[in-house]
Amino acid sequence: MNKPKIWLSSPHMGGGEQKFIQEAFDTNWIAPLGANVNGLENDLENYLGEDKFVGALSSGTAAVHLGLILLGVEAGDEVICQSLTFSASANPILYLGATPVFVDSEYDTWNICPQSLEKAIQDRIAKGKKPKVIVAVHLYGVPYKIEEIRAVADRYEIPILEDSAEAIGSSYKGQKCGTFGEIGILSFNGNKVITTSGGGAIITKTKEVKEKALFFATQSRDNAVHYQHSEIGYNYRLSNICAGIGRGQMEVLDARVQARRMMHDFYVDLFKEVAGVTVFTAPNNDYFANYWLSAVLIDPQLTKGIDRESVRLVFEVENIECRPIWKPMHLQPIFEKYPFYGTTVAATLFENGLCLPSGSNLTDEDRARISEVVKKIFK
Repeated sequence: MNKPKIWLSSPHMGGGEQKFIQEAFDTNWIAPLGANVNGLENDLENYLGEDKFVGALSSGTAAVHLGLILLGVEAGDEVICQSLTFSASANPILYLGATPVFVDSEYDTWNICPQSLEKAIQDRIAKGKKPKVIVAVHLYGVPYKIEEIRAVADRYEIPILEDSAEAIGSSYKGQKCGTFGEIGILSFNGNKVITTSGGGAIITKTKEVKEKALFFATQSRDNAVHYQHSEIGYNYRLSNICAGIGRGQMEVLDARVQARRMMHDFYVDLFKEVAGVTVFTAPNNDYFANYWLSAVLIDPQLTKGIDRESVRLVFEVENIECRPIWKPMHLQPIFEKYPFYGTTVAATLFENGLCLPSGSNLTDEDRARISEVVKKIFK
């Protein structure tokens, strides 16, 4: 008999979602607007603080796309993007006909390297093309080097689009991720800390910018009694049904973050005696990570030849999902022709990094199965 699947990161309902969904049905608001959409935006604004404004959208990718538009990116522009990320951070750059310029990571946070970032900016300026935006990502919920990246961005007067798709609940020095950039984005995909089944949000500094984002997200319909459009628009608004799921999820957000962090602590304890395996951990107490996904680095030279892929395959046989960390964008077939600045940090992390089951709904039985497999691999 096959053992039940242990997933990397599956949805985890809190129980309160149904009342919001039922309200949408009872009031017949089965549309991309309604009380749940407004309520979710208010919930997120209250949670994030910092006087930010939030617009609920159909995906985190849509939020990145609109964020780039709001920051003035047009065809022919260049946009700097962290290379070690999911492709959704970079794809919208191409949607706009702009050129991505990829930057390597550093080992402390696995995020965009301040030194490589500055070299990239200087070189692009020397080539006559000052980058329009910096896309910085909080990988797996660990904040990037906030102050160092901000210092570089301010020095060259380049706005930051803060990709917090993986980082709701994370913070730096007490300030929530998503609130550090000129524009921030969140994702509520089914595998995230909380979900709307599919959805995202854009975070802005002013009400006016939020309203402009929502104008674009609703097909850029002009204020006229008839359907009139003076700008290109998109169908990017979140549905009232999905927003209802999100409102229920917001009620359990803190508990979900706590459970993810507990899984990280579980892996720290599990691997503490295993030479050559390091659990990805935030650098110090200034960084509060939600640990959306717990990841490890495996050094075959210290594990008697056991590498990332051999570990993954053993877990696969046991019906436990593990995945390599994101393959860097500059190594992807669709992006490899674009500029890259840095060394081999992102590539090395990809070669040796493995994401482990991290869901907030994992049980003691699941953890026992995971422990058993690890002990079998590293006898």
